[in-house]
Amino acid sequence: MTTPATASTTTLAGSSNISSNTFDFPREYHFPPFFTRQTNVNTHRAQLEKWSSLILAYCAHHKLYKLSLSASAATTTNNDNNNGEANAEDLFHNRKLNRRLSIADAREVLEFMRKEGRAEFVGGGDSSSNAKEGGGDVAWIYWKTPEEWAKELESWVDETAQKGTVLTVYELTQGEATRGSAFHGLDRDVLQKALQVLVKRGKAQIFGQEDSQGVKFF
Repeated sequence: MTTPATASTTTLAGSSNISSNTFDFPREYHFPPFFTRQTNVNTHRAQLEKWSSLILAYCAHHKLYKLSLSASAATTTNNDNNNGEANAEDLFHNRKLNRRLSIADAREVLEFMRKEGRAEFVGGGDSSSNAKEGGGDVAWIYWKTPEEWAKELESWVDETAQKGTVLTVYELTQGEATRGSAFHGLDRDVLQKALQVLVKRGKAQIFGQEDSQGVKFF
């Protein structure tokens, strides 16, 4: 994949403190060709798969839910603030190699992930349609899909006998009752996607205002 020196910095949303020292990058990350678009079709496919796996693993490790390729977002990021975003320069920029994944190529990886059901561009659509509208640079990263989060919620409801109980969205993600569960601290928007899966299955009902929504499980 091409690596222009002017490529924009990438940011991730979902955490305010990322330490790349605690993440074990795969061996491909330490080779220059990993950052250069491969021309052979099969090799390029393998490259996209490896980048996809890296992004999913990185986001899961740091509990990140949204990926932004916006340069403006990157320049305003501060690891000490509470805006829910963290600088992910270490993900797309290998300083030791002095190689960086370009924005265009990073967007292609996200499009590949979208087709695999592991990413969703904010606002919907694909990378090409979003790019034409000036977007396509922000995507949800599904290291667990909404369906998988819904399964986690359903299992917790069964295990803790919460059927028929009304819980607030805050209690689900921040309450003491869910501490230790896989979804404790889950991004609110991702939780909403998972809850909608349960609603469609007749397993949950959502009511109330957005800032004080309640959920009843069946």
